[in-house]
Amino acid sequence: MQWLGIISLSVACCTVYGILHDQVTARVCIEYFTIGHPPIFSTRDPTLLGIGWGIIATWWVGIILGVPLAMASRLGTAPRKSTAQLLRPLAILMLVSGLFATLMGTIGFIAAHNGWVYLTGDLANRVPPEKHVAFITDLWAHSASYFAEWHRAGRWHLAFATNAGFLGMMPQAIYGANIARQERRRGRRSFI
Repeated sequence: MQWLGIISLSVACCTVYGILHDQVTARVCIEYFTIGHPPIFSTRDPTLLGIGWGIIATWWVGIILGVPLAMASRLGTAPRKSTAQLLRPLAILMLVSGLFATLMGTIGFIAAHNGWVYLTGDLANRVPPEKHVAFITDLWAHSASYFAEWHRAGRWHLAFATNAGFLGMMPQAIYGANIARQERRRGRRSFI
């Protein structure tokens, strides 16, 4: 049941992060949600939009993060990680994602305010001109959140895979070739 607990924890962490993130960005630019997203919710209330889009946009990220995390935590030769042991690392991941989103949203704001980046095409016509800078700020913050979670998750899974004894799950040919190469460097003969 630890597998299901790890995946559920991952989904919960990502969803809570998404809701909190969208509570902020919905207040920066409501048009990011009402014009920049499909009309799923018939409201302009930033709290409701933040909750709704926070769930829709992040639950699946939690599954994509949680399944490999559960595999890396429960398979292999290293001591298994429990759901409780992964709470703090997941919280840190969400915090780092939030800080990165804040930084990139600020950079997006500066870039848009100075005219270095701007909306074009149909979106530029549909978003009120006085909201273009705020829309780009939200766009950069959201893009940064996804990038931070994907990048961090990829590095995290790789670290688990290589440091937690997960190499035992690799195909024998790859693992054996690495062992044989190490043995040759040491001047020993390997029979793998």
